[in-house]
Amino acid sequence: MISDRAKANLWQTLRNSVLPKLGISVLIGILFLSVFAPVLATHDPTRTGFFDENGGEYPPPGMEYTIERPEGGEIVSYPVTWDSDHLLGTNNAGQDVYSRFLYGARVSLIVGIAGVVLALAIGVPVGLLAGYYGGRVDDVLMRSADVMLAFPSLVLALAIIGALENQTIQVPDPLIWLFGDTEAIGGVSLPAFLVEIDFLAGMPETIPVPGAVILVVALVTWVWFARVARGETLSIKNEAYVTAARSFGERNRTILRKHVFPNAVTPIIVLATIQIAVIILTEASLSYLGFSGTTLSWGYEIQQGQDVLRERPWVAAVPGVGIVASVVSVNLLGDWLRDALDPNVDDTERGA
Repeated sequence: MISDRAKANLWQTLRNSVLPKLGISVLIGILFLSVFAPVLATHDPTRTGFFDENGGEYPPPGMEYTIERPEGGEIVSYPVTWDSDHLLGTNNAGQDVYSRFLYGARVSLIVGIAGVVLALAIGVPVGLLAGYYGGRVDDVLMRSADVMLAFPSLVLALAIIGALENQTIQVPDPLIWLFGDTEAIGGVSLPAFLVEIDFLAGMPETIPVPGAVILVVALVTWVWFARVARGETLSIKNEAYVTAARSFGERNRTILRKHVFPNAVTPIIVLATIQIAVIILTEASLSYLGFSGTTLSWGYEIQQGQDVLRERPWVAAVPGVGIVASVVSVNLLGDWLRDALDPNVDDTERGA
């Protein structure tokens, strides 16, 4: 679907620019952390009660704060220092921030990727049909898209979630499913030293996937894919190779699949990459407002830390860094794809 020239531009732009390399590296790192969260996490992210002896939340390394408690008719201050068992401290529920950061990355990336895939499945066929057939088909389909655009995306998302409720799907964790039983894997007994390691013990057996949020972000995003696909189809359908295919008696469905879509896919890929970042932000916003359906989310963690931002800033700062790093890395990846695949971008403008 991507021409050899476009592939050459991709590699040339990647070699000549630092920003795409940085974005890809950060994104690969976040993907690694999320995929292997059960292995890298130090505690069950849902377990509460990790407080110091005076009831204070542990800070990250190098940080210290004091808590005041009444004792014997006086207010006594107690210092709270970091604990080596909690790499990034604990939150106000006594949960390990590092472990929740890893599992929150899973939810954000799952929603971002699944939301884009579903939006593609809805928007691209609509755009192809509207652009290819035109007339009343175009009017009906694109006016429906215009109606969706008339509503602010976050308000529309809240309204749809209110109607659907927070439907969360519990998906078996693949690592737990494959390696959770340390006695045997696939019926084959493991060596004793591996049985003793038990590196996945105590980790959640399922991944909470906010199905309602995925559906909502797809419903508020498909319009952009439809508009891009329609625009590309309008410019392609009168090309000589499409006219030739039509003259040979090929069906419209075949023409759309074999000739129109492959030549319209490049800007759709670029848009899909950028929309992943948009959906991650939307999911974080919905989680912050309490509409995600799961507490293992970066947006939810920021909401939990907003009231203690001055005293314990790490609670909100750690997931905030995760959101910023994910969105910036995805945007850098999208810029790289746009610069390399868009023929209208001059060579002097490529790279950074």
